[in-house]
Amino acid sequence: MKNVRNLTEGAILLAALTIFLLITIYIPPLSIISVFILPLPFIMFSAKNDLKYIAVFFIAAIIISFISSSFQGLGLMVLFGTAGAVMGYMTQKTKSRSAILIGSTLTFIVGLIIFYVVLVTFMNINFIQEMNTMLNQSMKQSAAMLKALGNEEQIKLMQAQTANLIKNIQQLAPGYLITVSIVYAFITQWICFPIAKRFGITVPSWGKFRNLRLPKSLLWYYLAALGGYLLFHPQDGTYLYLALINARFVLELFLLIQGLACLFYIFYQRSIGKGLAVFIVILSFILPIVHYIIMILGITDLGFDFRNRFVKKE
Repeated sequence: MKNVRNLTEGAILLAALTIFLLITIYIPPLSIISVFILPLPFIMFSAKNDLKYIAVFFIAAIIISFISSSFQGLGLMVLFGTAGAVMGYMTQKTKSRSAILIGSTLTFIVGLIIFYVVLVTFMNINFIQEMNTMLNQSMKQSAAMLKALGNEEQIKLMQAQTANLIKNIQQLAPGYLITVSIVYAFITQWICFPIAKRFGITVPSWGKFRNLRLPKSLLWYYLAALGGYLLFHPQDGTYLYLALINARFVLELFLLIQGLACLFYIFYQRSIGKGLAVFIVILSFILPIVHYIIMILGITDLGFDFRNRFVKKE
């Protein structure tokens, strides 16, 4: 009876996976949403079955994906399906949402690296080089228009900005990869877990964002990366330089998140409306000065438990 139920559920979820996969590939406007739902069939199946059945489901998904959409669908299925299977299996083992986020993020990072290597090696597709080429072409077209208007100074400024942007893309590619993986894993949980819960799957709940406290060790890692950069002054383009600037990039993102959590906590304790906090969140991603103020707040909170100063006294 259990085998029949597993086969029935597996068949339904594979059909759903095929629909999501076809939408992602052939309907680009909807792919913005469907790409975050692709892991859902794997989450739901892996949350209720052991590893043997999960492996069979995964193999069946590989076959169906290849038949329905060739190598493109196969690549997407393996990339997102593996992350979904990890999320579902960790949910079955009653891991915390933070642990699931870390596990799915690491899975997605590894998957993206393998996906990128396969594209470069076998299909001669390099997203970074193509993006740089596109930026250079756009810059040349804009420069031609400005030259016709006689604005030479604006052309030099634009060329410098484009060169700096291309340099940042090349050097911070690992940091961007990690950031994208974290954001994808978080949004996937945010969308898929409530749906899975409606189908009877027990999923762990997030605590309140204002109560988020990241490990204090992050602060020491950040200080080590910052100190290493200031102490050794690594030459631009060296492995040490790339490692340090990417470590700073990722750690500063975590410190920003800690600062925003602290801000929400302070506003809650002082009964200040969430609207202002949300407005500050938006500004922190637009204005550098606000970004760094919130990051400093996160450093202070991690190092000195700054939010404890605002606890309401009974």
